[in-house]
Amino acid sequence: CAFSRRVMPDPRDAGLPLQVDTRLTLRTVAALARTATLVEEISFRHGGRAVRWLGDGGMFLFADPKGAVVAALEMVERAPAEGLPPTHIGIQVGPVIFQDGDVYGMTVNVAARIAARAEAGEVLISEEAVAHVPGPEVRFERVGPARLKGAAEALVISRARAAKSATHAPGGNGRR
Repeated sequence: CAFSRRVMPDPRDAGLPLQVDTRLTLRTVAALARTATLVEEISFRHGGRAVRWLGDGGMFLFADPKGAVVAALEMVERAPAEGLPPTHIGIQVGPVIFQDGDVYGMTVNVAARIAARAEAGEVLISEEAVAHVPGPEVRFERVGPARLKGAAEALVISRARAAKSATHAPGGNGRR
């Protein structure tokens, strides 16, 4: 199970000037370091590990999709609570190719493309991955089909939410 997450929006999207105050840069670097520490600790506790860092984002690998989802939900909740920029995360399950300490393949590409569709504070997950996440801790809301670059067919994406923050109908299992 691979998941990708971005910590901060692309500076080009924020309209930041080309010249940047050194203090802002140092604050940004410090925030990225604190974020990396937080997400690595959460990932490790849920059976995952960081595979690569890509500027403001990273790729994580989990053996268990449920661990990935629970970790992702904790990350999007804790980052802002600790004064860090909001994260947005995409999750996909499937085979990956291990080479030189990194992972590659369609699963990695899809996870990154799902993450790119997620809003700040949001965890999006493929319908294929939803099927691998048992239990009442998480509920899923179908977002709908999405056309992703490089994919022959649209992929059904759902939003993951912690069940404790959700309101359920009596007798409901939290899945949609």
